[in-house]
Amino acid sequence: MSKLHLDEIKLIGLALSKKTTNANGQSSIDCGSLWHKFEKENYFDKIQNKLTDEIIAVYHDYEGDHAQPFSYFIGCKAPLDTKTPIGMESLIIPNQTFRKIIAKGEMPYCLIKAWKEIWDSNIPRSYKTDFEVYDKRSKDWSNAEVDIYISIQ
Repeated sequence: MSKLHLDEIKLIGLALSKKTTNANGQSSIDCGSLWHKFEKENYFDKIQNKLTDEIIAVYHDYEGDHAQPFSYFIGCKAPLDTKTPIGMESLIIPNQTFRKIIAKGEMPYCLIKAWKEIWDSNIPRSYKTDFEVYDKRSKDWSNAEVDIYISIQ
């Protein structure tokens, strides 16, 4: 786990229409549906002026800790002055300090395991904006790597 400060990041993509929760596996259903739409409707290719080939999944607008409702967004990094295309949304990840954790292994199990370890840890979380970075290392689901950034106090 490493600690780092990141500057503001603008994302263009899709947001869940309502908040979700980790209770009863609801977030897996809701977030999975948003991923399905993002991939099926090829939003990655629709996003112009991408700064990288990464896909970023963001957990934000927490109503408390990880057991409370939160918002979810999937998108790609874009220049701060990029206009949001019709049919998409934008999200700003504010500059803040993060703890970086790398989930490694078979997807989605390595990610589930990493989040459970985060929830059970005593990382001083701020519950502002957390995100996962999917890049070329996460393409092979039998042996993937996903960077998880946890906002900390």
